[in-house]
Parts: sequence; C-alpha cells; structure tokens
Amino acid sequence: MMGGYLDDKFIQGSAAQNPYCFYHWQCIDIFVYFSHHLVTIPPVGWTNAAHRHGVCVLGTFIAEWKEGGRLCEAFLAGDECSYQAVADQLVLIAQFFRFDGWLINIESSLSLAAVGNVPPFLRYLSTQLCRQVPGGLVLWYDSVVSSGQVKWQNELNEQNRIFFDSCHGFFTNYNWREEHLDRMVAQAGERRADVYVGVDVFARGNVVGGQFDTHKSLELIRKHGFSAALFAPGWVYECLEKRDFFQNQDKFWGLLGRYLPPHSICSLPFVTSFCLGMGTRRVCYGQEEAVGPWYHPSAQEIQPLFAEHRPEGDGQGWVKTHCCLADAWNGGSSLLIRGVIPPEVGHVAVRLFSLHVPVPPKIFLSMVYKLEGPSDVGVALELTTGDAGSCHVGGISTLSAEASSRHSPRPLRVPPTKLARWVGHCGQQLSGGWVQRCYEVNLRGCVLQDLWVSFSRPPGSREQEAFVCRLGELQVVDANSLLSPLPRVQAVSVSRVCWQRAAPEEEEEEEEEEEEERRPARLRLSCALHWSYPLSHVRCFRIHCCRATGSPAEGPPGPEKPALLGLAFVNQYRVVDLAVAAAGPGTDGRVEFLVEPVPREGFLVPKAEWGRAALLYSGPHT
Repeated sequence: MMGGYLDDKFIQGSAAQNPYCFYHWQCIDIFVYFSHHLVTIPPVGWTNAAHRHGVCVLGTFIAEWKEGGRLCEAFLAGDECSYQAVADQLVLIAQFFRFDGWLINIESSLSLAAVGNVPPFLRYLSTQLCRQVPGGLVLWYDSVVSSGQVKWQNELNEQNRIFFDSCHGFFTNYNWREEHLDRMVAQAGERRADVYVGVDVFARGNVVGGQFDTHKSLELIRKHGFSAALFAPGWVYECLEKRDFFQNQDKFWGLLGRYLPPHSICSLPFVTSFCLGMGTRRVCYGQEEAVGPWYHPSAQEIQPLFAEHRPEGDGQGWVKTHCCLADAWNGGSSLLIRGVIPPEVGHVAVRLFSLHVPVPPKIFLSMVYKLEGPSDVGVALELTTGDAGSCHVGGISTLSAEASSRHSPRPLRVPPTKLARWVGHCGQQLSGGWVQRCYEVNLRGCVLQDLWVSFSRPPGSREQEAFVCRLGELQVVDANSLLSPLPRVQAVSVSRVCWQRAAPEEEEEEEEEEEEERRPARLRLSCALHWSYPLSHVRCFRIHCCRATGSPAEGPPGPEKPALLGLAFVNQYRVVDLAVAAAGPGTDGRVEFLVEPVPREGFLVPKAEWGRAALLYSGPHT
C-alpha cells in the first residue's frame, strides 16, 4: 500500500495520526506484505498482529524491468549452487524475522537457461522453507511463462503449470473472466484450493468486480471452488475519505462476509480488549495513562467478527458491531455494539468469535462492559458448544437442545483464593463506568464453537428497546492456568548506552514545559534493555522509567511515579533520546527502568514483582 514501509516500519510504534489499520483478520488466512523492493520483509508489527489471529504472513520477492531481469539472470542462469544460495538466504530471512514464507513475483523476461531453473529453485525453496519454518508457504504469481516471456495468463494453464507444480500455490493475474475459471477447474484438479484467483480491489483493467463490487468477483471464485487473493484492499484508505475509513472498511468486508467463512480460535487462554493497536490516548485497565495519537500494530489484540446480525423472521431487531476509538478499557479502543430488541422477542444476540477449543474441566469467563446512557437492558455472555452427544453440561442452564447448544453461564460469586488477582473486580463498578462480570463454566466432553453477547429486555418491558453497549474486554481462561505461579522477570540489563547533550533550543523548550518542576532536561539517553522471561506467559511487557538526581549527602531520591515509555513484545526494548536531567557538581543522576509483565490472563502484576535495573551517572570530572 502506497509503496509500503510507512508508519508500520517503526518496530516500537509511532505517534502517527489516522494510520491505515487492518482488523478483519478472521476473514483471511494469509497476509502478504507487498512492495516494489526486490526483497520485501514484512514489518514485525504486521507479523505479530497476523500471528495473534492465526494468520500466516508472507514477504515478497519481486523482480521487475531490466534491472530485475539482470538480477534473475545472475542467480538463475548458472548452476544450482547460485539459485540454492538465494533460496537459502530467503529461508534464513523468514526464519529470523518469524514470518511464514514468500510470494515469488518475477515480472522480467528470462533466458531459456534462467527460466529452466525456476522450477527447481521453487522446489528447493519450498522444501528448505518447510524444514525451517513450520507451515512454510511459497506462492508463485502469474507473470512469466515457461518460454521465459512475461505474459500474464489470468489463469492456470499449460504455459505456467510447471511453476504451480513446483510450489505451494498459484496467484493469478486479475483480468480473468468466468471462462478462465471454467478452464482452470480441470487444470487444478484436487488442488483447487491452491489456486488463488487474483482480485484487484482498485478494479484496474478488465475485471469482474472491484472496489465495493469486489463481492461479484468473490461470488464467481467461490462458485468454482477456488481460493481468492485480494490485492490492495487498502483502497478504502487510499482513495476514500480518511474520516470515514472505519465505516468504509466495515462496508467493504461486510459485503464479502458470505464468501469468507471465519477461521477459529483454537487455544486458551483467549483474552482480548479489542485494541486496534492505535488510538488517540492510552488506557490501562480503565486508567488513562497518556493523551495523544499512537500507532503500534504489535499491540493490536484479537479482533471480533464485524457484522450486522438480524434474527430470522419479520421482526425489527438487529445488532451491529463497530470498532471505536472514543473510549477504551485497556489500550486505545473498544468494541461498540448497537442494537434494537423488538417488542416480540425477549433478547437479541451477536456472534463475536468463532472458536474450536476442546473444553477443559473448568473454565472462567470475564466480560468488562458498560451501557451508554440510561438503560436497563441485560448483558450476558453465551457459548455455543459442539459434540452435543457427548457434551455434559454441569451447573449451566441450556437454552436449546440442538446439535449445537447455547448456554448462559452462571456468575462466579465466590472465587477461589488463588484466583484473587484475576477476579479482584468481578461484579464491581469500575472506574469510568465499566462493569466486570465473571462466570464459571463446568463442561465435559465439549468443544467450544462460538462466543456470543446477548442483550435482553428489562423485566416487565414490552416496548422496543434500543441500546448502545461498549465492550472493553473478554476472557475465556482455563481454570488450571490460574493456579500455576507467575514467573518473575529476571536479569534486566542495560547496554549500548549513549549520552548526548540536548540542543540549546531543546533545553529552552523543556525549561518552559517543566518550569513548575524546575528540573530542566539537558541530556538525552539512548540504551538497550534486555531481560529474561518465558514469552508464552505474557501478552506484552510495559516499560517504565523513573528519573531523579540528588547529592550523596541527601541520600537516595524519593520515589517517583513511573512514566510509561512503551510496549515490548519480546525480551528487549530500545530506549531512544530519553530526556534526563544533567547531574550537577557533587550530585548523581539515577534512571531506573522497570519491566512490567502483562499476563495472558489479563490481570495487573504488583509493582514489587516487576523487573528493574538502575543506571547511575554523574557529570564529567574536571
């Protein structure tokens, strides 16, 4: 999109305003980061967000024009050592940056010697990738044909089949018609799902449908049983009004919904605050921490199905979900649910997540929400379970006796002592008007299939009930996971320390900003933090600092409220240009860095259990 490597290139996030944000992850299986560089490595934020949603990520290897042809000749026209060396490097890059494979796009004419080595290059790359990267994937784009010419076929046929047979999948060009699909059915055979029929969302050239008519292309593709490759869905951001981005994005993907069955969440714990990885402020469990725009794709949490649900029949009830930056429980956004309960029904519900999780003996659920405006509408979680024949329900009222059954869990009233941190606010009114409800579920031999939120009319009401509800967090947690001790952050270290004096104009600005504190910052500190912690136990780490100066005679400085620096998703963080006060004659400066683990189960860890390291400094000796 727009050349790639925009605000998403900053590993630790940025202060971008109105950036592009993708959040319909449950609709897709593969995400390709595309640019016109020879080797396009997906920014780590995209990889983290995709993997959190169970979506694999591909980089792009693209050769274009004369320069691209020259480069391809250099490694393809020789012996196998040359193309194997290139393939080995592509595998190492994917392995190092933790993404899943490559889209190979050669759009330069090749000599017969070079094009003859493309199939063994693809086979070697595919084999080596799968050995080093579980679930590795190599796709070939429809451009060069077996003669070495660039001739887009808009289909899989005898001129390009040799490339399809040498890798995991084939991505067609975009100017196809239905007759191309008809012919491809025989060509693909049992591998129809490995043919990704290209759809240019910009609708350039002779296409069946793009833009808000993209669903017309999807309809034909699904009719013939092929996979689909949606190229440049950022059209809704690039070409339409930025202020309407979320509305347009939901409209675009909503039109495709019937052709994109969602993939499921397959493991516990399942926790999300619906954060988009961006916002106009930062909130931590209801407490505002910072005001101002921020963008950090790695911070995006699991996103729901965004759709409008209307119950069967002629009633006027409906429920619709939206992402919303106006308020948040944790992060920068929440899920806004609007709806109407018609007079003829007692409740309406909307499915938020598709799951496929074998249920442990006991699970706990939590929901943080608030109703906007005066409303007595009831809010509850509902579960859909499969394997109804062997599924035993204990302590839950069953709402239906179908093969898939929906259940309303009972509230968790007296939690076990060991769960005190997790359930500390259950049933309570929290800051900002939020309410947390907790539930206990005992099921045996069941598989969780769906997670719903249900809205019921107040007792005695017979009128149409409109409601606006904001969801701040949902959790589904294996009870046993809450009984194991939480690891401690170990071995926090500070390295690669760099000091710089602030420029004179910076000092003047800081003196004005900090006049009340009378502590102007005259130094800039950059350093790297490292620590040890099992990443499987955390959602992320929150990095804080405390700064102080004082004389040895005065003793250590008093405690200062930690200032949030940012988020980390691995065991390291780079501090860049942190403003600190210069240590005066006879005084020492101290900067303490604190590493706060955020458990997957989503409760706050006491400050005494954070990792910490202090950096002491003094002025130069004369």
